Amino acid sequence: MSEDAQDVVLVVEDEPVIRMILEDYLKGEGYHVLVAENGEQAFKILASKPHLDLIVTDFRLPGGISGVQIAEPAVKMRPDLKVIFISGYPAEIRESGSPIAFKAPILAKPFDLDSLRDQIQEQLR
Repeated sequence: MSEDAQDVVLVVEDEPVIRMILEDYLKGEGYHVLVAENGEQAFKILASKPHLDLIVTDFRLPGGISGVQIAEPAVKMRPDLKVIFISGYPAEIRESGSPIAFKAPILAKPFDLDSLRDQIQEQLR
C-alpha cells in the first residue's frame, strides 16, 4: 500500500486490457490513478490537473507520438514529476536519445506488477 494515498499516477497506455489492469492494480495499492489511451488525452490531463506525482507511459502510442514525447514536456512543466516507461520494445526508448530516456526506469513488457509497484515506490521516495 502506498504510504501516501494522495500520490497521483497518470497511466498512458493504448491497450485497453493493459490499461485496465494497471489502473485496477494501482488503485488497489492506494494510488489515485488517471488514465489516458493516447498522447492527446495525456496532454489534456497534464494541462488540467494541478497535481501529478508520476507518469507510467507506454513508449509506442497511437497517433505518432511516443511516451518520451509526452514525458519530456511534462517534466519541463513539472520538474518534480517522475516517469516510468513501459514497453515491449525497451531498446527504442534509449535509442530516442532523450535525456529522460536515460534517467527514467524502463520496464519491458510483459512485466510483473510487483516490479512496477517497487519502481513506483522507489521513484516517489
